[in-house]
Amino acid sequence: MAKKDKKTLPPSGAGLVRYFEEETRGPKLSPEQVVVMTVILAIFCLALRFSA
Repeated sequence: MAKKDKKTLPPSGAGLVRYFEEETRGPKLSPEQVVVMTVILAIFCLALRFSA
């Protein structure tokens, strides 16, 4: 009979990734800023569509 090799993995938080610990380079925007920029872009697109 073949001998089974039991390899255990190190504990990793049950496979969960903690994204808030990862720092990325780039601009830091609040959710409110994103919503405001989206509304401004939508208004700009509508203005361009109806201006011609």
